[in-house]
Amino acid sequence: MSFEQALHTSLAAAVGDDQALVAELRGAFLDSATRHFDAMRRASSDADWREAGLRLKGLAASFGATSLMAEAGRAAEARRGDADVLAGVERGLAVLTL
Repeated sequence: MSFEQALHTSLAAAVGDDQALVAELRGAFLDSATRHFDAMRRASSDADWREAGLRLKGLAASFGATSLMAEAGRAAEARRGDADVLAGVERGLAVLTL
C-alpha cells in the first residue's frame, strides 16, 4: 500500500469520508513536516537539531509515513548538519509530495 493510500485510509477512519477534511489534514501534515525539516536545516545547536528531528519523526509516525519516520529518527541521532542525513530526510519528504 502506498503512503497516499495509507494516509487516506487512516484519515478517513479518523474523520470519516469527508474528502475536503482529509485534504486539509494532508496539507497540514505536509506543511508541518516541511517546517520541521527547515528547523533541522537552520538548527544552531545540537539540541535544536535533535528536537526538530524527533518532532518530524513523531509527526511522520502519527500519519503512517514510515520512510520519513525512519529518516527523521536517523537524523535525530546524527551529528547536526549531516548532509547525507538531510538528503535522506529531503527524499522522504519528496516522496510524500509527488
